[in-house]
Amino acid sequence: MESLPSVVHREPWNKGKIVGQKAPFKPRDIWALRVRLQMENRARELALFNLGIDSKLRGCDLVALKVRDVCHGDQVASRALVMQRKTQRPVQFEITATTREALQKWIKVAGLKSEDFLFPSRLHNSPHLGTRQYARILVSWVKQLGLDPTEYGTHSMRRTKATLIYRRTKNLRAVQLLLGHSKLESTVRYLGIEVDDALELAEQTEI
Repeated sequence: MESLPSVVHREPWNKGKIVGQKAPFKPRDIWALRVRLQMENRARELALFNLGIDSKLRGCDLVALKVRDVCHGDQVASRALVMQRKTQRPVQFEITATTREALQKWIKVAGLKSEDFLFPSRLHNSPHLGTRQYARILVSWVKQLGLDPTEYGTHSMRRTKATLIYRRTKNLRAVQLLLGHSKLESTVRYLGIEVDDALELAEQTEI
């Protein structure tokens, strides 16, 4: 009689991990980290953090930016337009004065040219900062702030400004455009809008 093949039990990849949406940073966390990075003269990380918040880009798009994507000549622009890899849709974002200052300093310190990647990798086999490297840097920021690393990820950067804008304006359409979502439903899920908010929006659109 033939023996039955033994069944291999594999643990799920997410066992013991918290999955789902990552928390956005609070304004006090943003300012606390900015001050720390400035005081420690960590120009690259300050530029990366500020631009990550302003741009609301996915990690893969943020790390692949070139100097020319955010600069007009020798000056950092107040707005930028980037083609998203995932959706192949363009998305525009504002670059605030604080971020422009941080980027200008980083570009000068690193001696970057127009065709250079904005955040070149320190690894020889990668032309620019990788998404895993970016994720490790973010974990170090979270730990420095005394926050739980399991609750934050690179999408926390993408969600932070979008969440703040929604809370202040309740304008879903504006946030949809800022995130580059093709469907409004995606924006609703992404923001994790509460039921009360959803009902309020539904009442406002009743005919």
